[in-house]
Amino acid sequence: MVMNTKTQTIAITVSAIIDAPVKKVWKCWTDTKHIIHWNNASPDWHTPRAENDLRAGGKFLSRMEARDGSIGFDFSGKYTKVEQQKLIELTLDDDRKVQLRFDANGNKTTVTEVFEAEHENTVELQQTGWQAILDNFKKYVEASENEK
Repeated sequence: MVMNTKTQTIAITVSAIIDAPVKKVWKCWTDTKHIIHWNNASPDWHTPRAENDLRAGGKFLSRMEARDGSIGFDFSGKYTKVEQQKLIELTLDDDRKVQLRFDANGNKTTVTEVFEAEHENTVELQQTGWQAILDNFKKYVEASENEK
């Protein structure tokens, strides 16, 4: 975690080492047919719909909802930089910046996300939530038999 005291921006980092080659990890991260299966922090949430235009200037949207229908929100924004199987930079609709790195190491891939914290929830809660989603992604990729 890094804090910029001039602007009060807090950058939070989460990461996971995934037992899969980068090509498979990238596809599962970016293809909407996969996103809907892993994009949640806990089993009582799900992503019933996802849209993804993976290019600089392209937009993305994941509809995240509680399974009981009590609450939901759109997680969305615009890509600012995309380097295939290496890097994604984006700006969320609330102007926060996010960077994702995909570092290949043989049949393992390290995914690292650095994101600017929002001001409604504690830094610890945000880090725990984003790490839980990334851990769910890791579990999904490692269990899936989809194309490598």
